[in-house]
Amino acid sequence: MRVLFTVPPLAGHVNPTVAVGAELAARGHEVAWTGPAAALARLLPAQARILPAGEDVGGGYSALHERWRDLRGVGALRFLWEEALVPLARAMVPGVTRAVRAFGPDVLVADQQALAGPLVARRLGVPWATSASTSAELTRPFADFPKVGEWVAGQISGLLAEYGAAGDPGGWDPRFSERLVLVFSTPELVGSAGDFPPHHAFVGPAFGARPPSPGFPWQRLDPARRRVLVSLGTLNQEAGARFYGAVLGAAERLAEEVQFVLAAPAALIGAAPDHVLLQESVPQLELLPHLDAVVCHAGHNTVCEALAHGLPLVVAPIRDDQPIVARQVVEAGAGIRVRFGRTRAEELRDALTAVLDEPGPRRAARRIQASFAAAGGAAAAADRLEKLS
Repeated sequence: MRVLFTVPPLAGHVNPTVAVGAELAARGHEVAWTGPAAALARLLPAQARILPAGEDVGGGYSALHERWRDLRGVGALRFLWEEALVPLARAMVPGVTRAVRAFGPDVLVADQQALAGPLVARRLGVPWATSASTSAELTRPFADFPKVGEWVAGQISGLLAEYGAAGDPGGWDPRFSERLVLVFSTPELVGSAGDFPPHHAFVGPAFGARPPSPGFPWQRLDPARRRVLVSLGTLNQEAGARFYGAVLGAAERLAEEVQFVLAAPAALIGAAPDHVLLQESVPQLELLPHLDAVVCHAGHNTVCEALAHGLPLVVAPIRDDQPIVARQVVEAGAGIRVRFGRTRAEELRDALTAVLDEPGPRRAARRIQASFAAAGGAAAAADRLEKLS
């Protein structure tokens, strides 16, 4: 079987496909990726086969986040669709078409933000599946905001019309395959799966190989204190100046009991106190087994990685799907939500103390951890793709 992954140039969307691709390759299948090649080369293993698509906007797609990072709410959503998703789809369609014709995939797996994949797959008659690297789109995020939902639907219908696909029967949506949607989560986190059709496969998170990180000072981890990672992901760090101030205040108040590992730009922090281990980046998957809790922006990858290690969370969502993922964490009982833009040191200290000291959040995190393990991850996703072909 030949499987072609269509992805945007963003780590959180590429990472699950790395694990699934490795599993498929281990079973003897051929795999390849298509998207902005220069960006994907930094995110994929060295041996990965990359077929270029949308290269002319790849670097600019990442640079868009400098304009996007200070937006919130509807403004951020409009920017995402008008400046990122739709232009990326237009730019990628020619390259994805060439990739499909050259590689001849039996199955195309399209990330929900790589809309060119479904457009090309349907036009060329290739079976396709959705890679739902976040569960937010599956939970009716605009149910309480119908006008916003109508606007998003308009963006999608406009794109379909542009490529002559709007008249297809059934009013299809390129974000959701009608045959297979791979959801890299479980009902224990997302909520009841009773409303989801059987072709929505909850396979749990899939963790693949990551590019090597700079040397981490493992010897500085203090075995006498509990350890907490604070991370805003790779795209939100520059927006975190005020939040980092609250983090440093909370760290000072908890210095005798808790060691903070802070992943943040040194330029925003200055000289870190001795009780804070400051790093520009951290080897997150390797670090998580050594931690007791995680403070983050409610990015889907970071949340799932923490819960896969049974770690409770303090979540401070910023934009996009993050408020939805944060709500899932809170409703599952696995963490506490704080306000990203207005959190005070005392509020953050109290939230951290609660997830570290109260048994409920850790029990919930371990329940989700067990559900992730049972779901099967990359192996379960590969099983479903084999059946699809």
